[in-house]
Amino acid sequence: MSEEQLPGEDPKKNEQEGDFSSETTPESTSSFAEETTVPVEPTPTANQGNGFPPNNGGFPPPNNGGGFPPNNGGYGGGLQQALPNATIVLVLGIISIVLCCCYGILGLIPAIIALVLSKKDKALYAANPGLYTLSSFKNLNAGRVCAIIGLILNILSFLYYAAIIIMFGSGILSDPNKMQDILRGMQ
Repeated sequence: MSEEQLPGEDPKKNEQEGDFSSETTPESTSSFAEETTVPVEPTPTANQGNGFPPNNGGFPPPNNGGGFPPNNGGYGGGLQQALPNATIVLVLGIISIVLCCCYGILGLIPAIIALVLSKKDKALYAANPGLYTLSSFKNLNAGRVCAIIGLILNILSFLYYAAIIIMFGSGILSDPNKMQDILRGMQ
């Protein structure tokens, strides 16, 4: 087999067709060499990647339970985490609804705290949604809705009790004799 001949070609066929002769010119070998050469990529340095995933020392990548890659929205590697205040917002929202019957004052405090915390966590989620789990975002929204309902119920309860105190208080204050009778009855 000669230098100009490709592996697997019949040497007699090439000689008959006149493609190659025993004497080749530099032009004919360079065109042949350009067609068959494969470009060699430079070897990577310490700061460059080689296009292959990092070697885990021969170990397979860690399994996340379902056999599917983690859904991180294209942001960095690793697992998603829960929003920091999602559970707290949900608990405070529920507490604000429960405390609405306490004259409307005690339930206002957890409702307002829950709304402030939910605003901070919504900003965190909006900045990097792939970093946080969807379930924690749903808990955050549920807690926010509970806090809004608790806030409305507490304001209505406060207004109701304030109206009752104003109506009965003004009636008692308009007639001083009734007030003395009520005070005597309490003793």
